[in-house]
Amino acid sequence: MTVSHVGPDNRPRMVDVSAKAVTERIAHARSSVRFPADVLPGEPGGEIQTKKGPVFHTAIVAGVMAAKKTHELIPFCHPLAIEDCKIDIELGSDGVAIIDCRVKVRHKTGVEMEALTGASVAALTIYDMCKSLSHDLVIGETRLIEKRGGKSDYLSR
Repeated sequence: MTVSHVGPDNRPRMVDVSAKAVTERIAHARSSVRFPADVLPGEPGGEIQTKKGPVFHTAIVAGVMAAKKTHELIPFCHPLAIEDCKIDIELGSDGVAIIDCRVKVRHKTGVEMEALTGASVAALTIYDMCKSLSHDLVIGETRLIEKRGGKSDYLSR
């Protein structure tokens, strides 16, 4: 197995994408936050409001901002002019908020890390805004759901 971020001299390096073709790249990542029953709003799908403001709306803004700054957070990620980033948050009757982050760009490299970063930071923002209500919040699995474009496509099972 070849590790793409290690050069022939065994030193870390950024992957050279200069010879790759510009294609549309999309990625969809998902994270979740489980709420304790005493923190949930009256009805599923409702917005949670704290003294810091509307929780899900704020988390959406934070997630998009994070996706745009992924290259500043993760070593060797290429800076990308993201063309679209959408974050949807749905609170189910089971008390779990599902965060979906979808990112799109026309570039030489994929946007999986941007989608994963957006979903993760949205989840962290929900935790931060709700920790005064309860520390029993649980940030769940963050995972890649789908990627398209580039050498190969991926769809989780």
